[in-house]
Formats: sequence, structure tokens, C-alpha cells
Amino acid sequence: MTTDDISGMGPLVARLSRGGQRLRQADRNRPWVLDTAVAVLVFLMFCLADLLHGGGGDGDGPRRFRLVFTQLPLAGMLALQAGLVLPLLWRRRRPLAAFGVIAAVFVVQWSLNAVLRADIALFVALYSLALHGRLKQLPWACAAMAGAMVLVALRVSAAMSVWDALFFLLSTTTAALALGLMVRIRRAQLAGLRERAARLEIERDQRSRLAAVTERTRVAREMHDIVGHNLSVIITLADAGAYASDLAPERGKEALQLIGDTGRQALGELRRVLGVLREAADGPPAGPELSPQPGIADIDALCAKVRAAGLEVVYRTSGDVDALDNGVQLTAYRIVQEALTNTLKHADADTRVHLAIIETDTRLTIRVQDTGPATPPGPHEEGHGLVGMRERAALYGGTVSAGPAGGGGWSVEAVLDLTPQGGVR
Repeated sequence: MTTDDISGMGPLVARLSRGGQRLRQADRNRPWVLDTAVAVLVFLMFCLADLLHGGGGDGDGPRRFRLVFTQLPLAGMLALQAGLVLPLLWRRRRPLAAFGVIAAVFVVQWSLNAVLRADIALFVALYSLALHGRLKQLPWACAAMAGAMVLVALRVSAAMSVWDALFFLLSTTTAALALGLMVRIRRAQLAGLRERAARLEIERDQRSRLAAVTERTRVAREMHDIVGHNLSVIITLADAGAYASDLAPERGKEALQLIGDTGRQALGELRRVLGVLREAADGPPAGPELSPQPGIADIDALCAKVRAAGLEVVYRTSGDVDALDNGVQLTAYRIVQEALTNTLKHADADTRVHLAIIETDTRLTIRVQDTGPATPPGPHEEGHGLVGMRERAALYGGTVSAGPAGGGGWSVEAVLDLTPQGGVR
């Protein structure tokens, strides 16, 4: 078969698949149609010939197969054929009952030494039982079939060996049983695949919704850090500028310039963070939206803004902090930003802040300690500030502790785990 032949089979397979789906849907809507069609087909193919030519083995086969069976009257033949064929109407709804009735009629017929072509209904009933019935019913059905086949083999022993007859009859029985089980297994596999596909689709939707919630949480956390810190700096600068406007107008002008710079920086960061919520059709962002996420290198500028707001900040680092992962650097920056913001809110005029970032092979320690009042954060900060720091640290298996410092003031310490998953750095 060539490639063109294979490619040409695609539309045919698609049409057959669509046709099969329509037939299955029609069968689900009107199941009695197929059951009636099967019964009518068995009657036309196997019963009609006996009615027209008479039963009892008067066929045109070889002489040794023209056995002397009981010649049934027309009424008896019709009664046996009805008992064999009519139960096929409920072969799918009540497969065990249909098989039992047909098997009983079959045994009665052969006990009368009569042969009918409608006996094929017994194999159809066994196939239906294997396909639609309970599996625990099959051993009893197989035992009944074996007994019936032994009876038939004994009746035809005058024409052929009992063992040859048993081989043929039991092979036919096995084929009907195997076909029913094969179709049953195939349908179960298809049902399992459909269920798995539906479950995967549900899980995909759940992952999408979870990713959306996670992204919104990240954006909310970023906005809290950006807005909270920059507003605290702007408020402190505005208060200092208002105080200095009478005594040193040039300092008031400098404060206003710092307020403008801080506001513009905050606006640029907000545009960058909110840019992830835009639709892809809006095109890529430009200008400040393309600026990278802040890292440890930007902490110097952060400390400069805090110093401009009136606090003294002593900042030092230890280790190769610039080589850290971007995500770790962003986490460290946001933790420092939140800690300095809290210090600004509660600091006195002579407050001094000691900031240290220490990197080792397995962890990163961030320590922020001030000499201001040992005032714990209020309910708002506990809900959004310290909780946000703990959530960020938890992303890297870290912890955050906050409380009054030993020599006075307030201390915040965060420890991040730098050991990658898998244990290889």
C-alpha cells in the first residue's frame, strides 16, 4: 500500500467514524430498533428456510448428513422457532433471561430429536450475555452450553464422531463467547479513555484557573510592595519638605524633586507589573514596562531613597550575591523593601537601620535591624506585610522572623534555602 493510498483512506475513515457515531446515537435513542432488526434477520435467514422446505434434516447435503430427525408439524416448528428467536428482543436489557429461555427451548427441541436452523439464536444469546451481562454469570452459562452441546453431539453421533461434533460445537461456542468478551473489553477501554480525557480536560481547566489565581496573587503582592514602600517614602518626604520649606526652601525643593522621582519610579513599576494582565492582542509593552525585575543590585538605590527620607541606613553584603538566581534576588529585594517600609512607618528622627545580606553555599540570610521603637506591626501590616514576606520566603523553603531586637528597636530576619531541587547546586 502506497502513501497516497494511506492518505486517501483518511476521509473514508472519518466518514465511517461519523456514521458509526450517528448509529450509536440512534441506538441509544431507540434501542428496540436494533433488537428487532436482529430478531427479524435471524428469522429471515434461518427460520424461513425451515418453514418453506420443512425441518427434520431434509436438506440437500450429503446423504450421511441427511439424518432421520423427527418431522415437526408446522405449529410445533413455529412454536420452537418463536421460543428461539423472540427472546432476542430483550437480549441486551435482560441478557441472562434471554439466554436461559433460548437454552431451555434448545434443549427441548433436541430432546424431541428435531433440528432447526434457528438454533443459531443460542450462540447470539451467549454473545449478548458475554457482552452485556454480568461476568459472574458466564461460568453458569458456559456450563449450560457445554451440556447442550453434549446433547447435540450425542444426537448426531449416527452421522459423525461424537468428538468431532463436540470439537466443532465447542469451538463455535468459544468463538461466540470470545467475540462478546473482546467487544466488551474494547468498549470498556474506550469508555476509560473517554473518562480519562474528560478528567484531563477538567484538570487542565483547574490548572488554568489555579495559574490565574496564582498570577493575581503575585500581582497583588507586587503592587502591595511597590505602592506601600513608595507611598511611605513620598509621605515622609512630603512631611520633611513641608517642615523645611520655611527654614530651608532649597531643601523643600529637593524634597519635591525626590517625591516626583519616587512617584515616576512607582508608576513605571506598576505599569510593568500590570502589563501581565493585558491581552496578547494588545502587543508587547514598551518603555518602563520592559524594565527587568529588581534585584539585589537595586537595593543600593532603595537605600538611597530611604536615606533621602531622613533615615540612616548602613548596608553591607557578604558572598557572591550578584550570582544568585533572578527569582531569589527579587524575593530578597521585596523582603528588604517591605522591612524598610515598616521601619519608615514607625521610625524616629534619629533611627538608624543596619541591613545585611549574607550568602553562603546553602542559604541566603537577610537581616534588617533598626534602632527605633520596638513597636510591632499593626494588624494591617501583619495581614499584608509580614505575611507577604513569609509567603515569598516560603517559595524557597525559607522562614521569616520579626520582633523586638535585643538592644532596642525592631528586627526582621529572613533565611532562604539556596539548595536546588535534586541536591545539586
